[in-house]
This record gives sequence, structure tokens and C-alpha cells, in this order.
Amino acid sequence: MGKGKILLILLWVVLLVLSFSVDNNASVFAESLKNPFLDGFMSWITYFGNVFVVLIVITSLFLWEEKKREWIPTLWSSFIASIGVGLVLKWIIARPRPMTELVYAITALNYSFPSTHATAAFAALPILDKEFPKFKWFWILFAVLVAVSRVYIGVHYLSDVIAGALLGYLIGYLFVYIEEKYKLFRKVRG
Repeated sequence: MGKGKILLILLWVVLLVLSFSVDNNASVFAESLKNPFLDGFMSWITYFGNVFVVLIVITSLFLWEEKKREWIPTLWSSFIASIGVGLVLKWIIARPRPMTELVYAITALNYSFPSTHATAAFAALPILDKEFPKFKWFWILFAVLVAVSRVYIGVHYLSDVIAGALLGYLIGYLFVYIEEKYKLFRKVRG
């Protein structure tokens, strides 16, 4: 890992620690921005940020350029691992969501920390950075919008989405590292 990435991760950790102290203020600020246009836009972004939609869109990107198909197992594994780790952390930490009127059928989804939407969106970043560097900034913008939309609609605190983003990025980076070093998925495919 290069110095730039290490510095970025350290900055992210500092931002995460600081975000806990402004969680309530960030939620109040997001609430103050409410208007019909932003309500519709953020609802669309949060829906589009749905894990399954993200999987379909990202996989389509990789299929679009045939020589990139070898990274699909790495991508899906990073998504599955990031969502799995995120759900386990939700169960362990059991932080209530800021908006309690929402009712969820699955208990793990009743919890807030970390945001699995942010986790899944940021898990793709290291793979996209490696294989589609031209799309990197588009995906960063999309991932940030997904995270912000979760705070805006009131289902997450700022620290939830920052933690989810960091967790997703680290898991995605880990899977890229494992594939580059050990060619695990290429060996499995034969």
C-alpha cells in the first residue's frame, strides 16, 4: 500500500472519530435541507444505491469490457464480504437508527452502524480504481451520494456512513491485494 493510500485511510479514520461528535448536528442539518426536489433525488439515489442494483451495475461494467471479466469474482466476493461484515457489526454494535418510525422485517436492518449501503458502494472503489481508472471519480461521486442520501433520508448518522465507506474500501482493497498476490480466483477458474 502506497503512502498516499495510507494517508487517505488515516484521514478517513480521523474523520470517523470526529464524526461521532457531530452525528446529531449532521442529522439536524440534513433535516433542515429537506425540500421536494432533494427528497425525490435522495430517495432515488438511496434506491439506486441498493446493494443489488450496485452489483448489477458494476458487474455490467466489467462485462462491458470482455478482458475485465476475470475481476468479477473478486468484485462479488468483496461485496458479499463487506455486506456480511457490515451486518455482523450491526448485530454486535446494535446502534439504533436515528429515525425510529421505520419498521424493518429483519432485525439486523433495524440497526444503524455501519451503513451497508455505503459499505457496498465503497467496496467497489479499489477494483474500479485498478481496472477502470477513468470511472473512478464518477464512482467516488456516486458512492458519496449514496452515503449522503442515507443521512439525508434519516436512516443513518454521519458516523455510520463514514464507517461503512471505510469498511467497504478496506475490504475491497483486501480482495484486490489477495487476487493480485495469490491469483486466488484465477486458480479456482483453472
